[in-house]
Amino acid sequence: MLDLLAPIAAAADLTIPAEHRLPIAVVGAGSIVDVAHLPAYRAAGLEVVGLHDLDERRAHEVAARHGVERVYGSLEELLADERVAVVDIAVAPQAQPPIASAALSAGKHLLCQKPFAPDIATGRKVVDLAASLGLKVAVNQQLRFDEGIAAARAMVRAGWIGEPTTMTFTVNIATDWSAWDWLVATERLEIVYHSIHYLDAIRSVLGDPVTVFCTGSRTPGQLAIGETRTMSTLIYPGDVRALVHSTHENRTGDHEAAFRIDGTEGAIKGTLGLLYDYPHGRPDTLQVSSRTLPTDGWLPYPVTTRWLPDAVAGPMGSLLAAIAGGGEPETSGSDNLGTLALLDALYRSMETGESQGLRPA
Repeated sequence: MLDLLAPIAAAADLTIPAEHRLPIAVVGAGSIVDVAHLPAYRAAGLEVVGLHDLDERRAHEVAARHGVERVYGSLEELLADERVAVVDIAVAPQAQPPIASAALSAGKHLLCQKPFAPDIATGRKVVDLAASLGLKVAVNQQLRFDEGIAAARAMVRAGWIGEPTTMTFTVNIATDWSAWDWLVATERLEIVYHSIHYLDAIRSVLGDPVTVFCTGSRTPGQLAIGETRTMSTLIYPGDVRALVHSTHENRTGDHEAAFRIDGTEGAIKGTLGLLYDYPHGRPDTLQVSSRTLPTDGWLPYPVTTRWLPDAVAGPMGSLLAAIAGGGEPETSGSDNLGTLALLDALYRSMETGESQGLRPA
């Protein structure tokens, strides 16, 4: 059985070959950069030559904590640094497009935070500009690279559960949105800043749905003004379906963060340990039951890494591989337009109370 697991583990491997590594500069010094980006890059052997943030004191604190030697006084100073080959943009989506355009015009490849644009049209402009300049753009949809999700996807592609029929995420947690002042005030919240992870992971396994239905709501007394509870149904041709049920107002402490993929010959199920005790988390779990192997019941897969910080190396590694060898990163800007189109359809459904088709991205 260990021989069977070896190619699955290889598909989930986040190692970045030394010959792919290029110098990186980071725009933004918020919590995600502090607890995820910089630790992941250091563990992957990547060189971060400097960072920039509008809050210069914060930038110096984060740089010192992670051994980053240079803090740029401005975006222009960062982009003028000829050593920098890749710019990692980790700021709010509304602020990303002008930074992305400036970085591309300066000849830099990009990794953008998700969502990488506030709307499809703006995202398309960034993608088209990169293509015209021969540069690569990737989006930090790192849940695709979480070891449990990546291994599950590899099992599906290997035919272990036959033809997939259903993929579900069930997340029932308590989220303190006050850690991000700007998120508390946004009218669109849960889908675009949280369930986007699960929706993109579903796309990486099942592709794009044809029709979607979504309902979202708030709970009495919540601080955030946007939706914090959502149910999203994705309808595919034939009988394939996907569901994301996510709530952030769990007030009893019995947190749950699980996913499952069912197929004609078995099923895969797992947990996202990060969400049980965020941000510290616990180890993920993954199990598969297959009639094609067979597994004789549920076979545990030994997950050895975590969503954060480890999976953050995935989008960057995919970007660096595309720069080195041609082709597109797995979470390319072009592919992520499909995720933005999915978000757009879900919000249209939420607003109208009716099912919606996906508009071309």
